[in-house]
Amino acid sequence: MIEGARIVRRSLHGELVAELRAMIVEGRLEPGDKIAEQALCARFGVSRTPLREALKVLAAEGLVQLLPNRGAVVASLTAKEIDELFPVLGALEALAGELALANATDADIARLRSLHDQMIADYRASEQSAYLGLNRRFHEALFRLAGNDALMDLYGQVLVRIHSVRFITKKSATEWRRAVDDHEEIIAALESRDATRLAAILKVHMTGTAASIARHALRSGGKDESV
Repeated sequence: MIEGARIVRRSLHGELVAELRAMIVEGRLEPGDKIAEQALCARFGVSRTPLREALKVLAAEGLVQLLPNRGAVVASLTAKEIDELFPVLGALEALAGELALANATDADIARLRSLHDQMIADYRASEQSAYLGLNRRFHEALFRLAGNDALMDLYGQVLVRIHSVRFITKKSATEWRRAVDDHEEIIAALESRDATRLAAILKVHMTGTAASIARHALRSGGKDESV
């Protein structure tokens, strides 16, 4: 009986952490938002103790800030973190691209082309939220095709850290056009199976275009324009 109770408790803890993490990464809780503990307890049907334990885990991941006597808020990315994390992400994306091309079948590349075409359709229709969701699926698909669990884990860790300026907030028209141009080059390199070119484009996209947009988003307050 005791062992069963422990398993249930660990399951509850893990589910709370996962759900809260998803709410932040997907933008349902935005950078700077105060965590409404009472409302979340009611939503999940839990007491404050497991919720606060889950928030401690997210604080250790850099997603949440725990403020003395003020509760918890969703963390915001700093300029220093952008400068440190985006080159790391660029290196991971470059390696993922090389490994993905080594493993990808023609059908795999066709599926990436389909995602890309949907992204372009959303761009032309000015459907930025839909575009951002497809963009995330595109990059995640590259990492899955790489077939390297360690690489996928590292990607997930960095992605969580840059939640506030990646795949969530909006881009300006100029920044969106730059991102689309990069993706046109990415899909062309994939279809020509040029691993060296693909790795270079992905690295430049993350350390150049994406990082520049992220810095602009930070200067703009983080919620108007992004990667």
